[in-house]
Amino acid sequence: MTTSDDFYALRTQMVDTQLVERGIQNPRVLEAMRRVPRHEFVSAELRHLAYRDCPLPIGENQTISQPYIVALMTELVHLSGHERVLEVGTGSGYQAAVLCELAAQVYSLERFPRLAERAGYVLAELGYSNVEIHVGDGSQGLPDMAPYDVILVTAAAPALPGPLRSQMNERGGRMVLPVGDDRRQYLEVVTRMGNRWEIEQTIPVRFVPLVGRYGFAPRSGVVPDDGFV
Repeated sequence: MTTSDDFYALRTQMVDTQLVERGIQNPRVLEAMRRVPRHEFVSAELRHLAYRDCPLPIGENQTISQPYIVALMTELVHLSGHERVLEVGTGSGYQAAVLCELAAQVYSLERFPRLAERAGYVLAELGYSNVEIHVGDGSQGLPDMAPYDVILVTAAAPALPGPLRSQMNERGGRMVLPVGDDRRQYLEVVTRMGNRWEIEQTIPVRFVPLVGRYGFAPRSGVVPDDGFV
């Protein structure tokens, strides 16, 4: 039986070998990754794999992202602690927990009610009170709570969704999301200053599709993965 001390040791090893050695440098991100118990966000039969360098299935043909990708996306949005964050694609709730450690308020949007319910339960059990989970079309964002200082999208879009772009804070809002198709995707960082949006393309990745009005149609053929290529 794996104990809490064993999981902490595995988590520390994950940070040292999968994150630090790959260039993750932000000390707040690294500490959050050391604190959040990733094994709580996967099924009991997969807990022994929770700190491996890979995504894992969570049901509904979705995955919990590879730890490095979670850390990288979090580092790219430069959280200082005061931000209002929109996460598109709650999934297991793991990325939301990391965001809760680093931001003032997190709003998370999930397409599948069952995943949203389970993630909400786990987050509450772990004591995170600065997160709200909503069910809906992630490609349309959550306009009632906008604007957001940060938007983090954990599914691949064919292009930058207009509603998400409009919900970014006009004064330096940041968004990170994978953009592409089933053959090629890149992680993009978007920064808004007034009516100007700057886009930086980073590494190639492979994510589940963002299904919705401004995303992909269901069964689009994008390979479920959530890792880097």
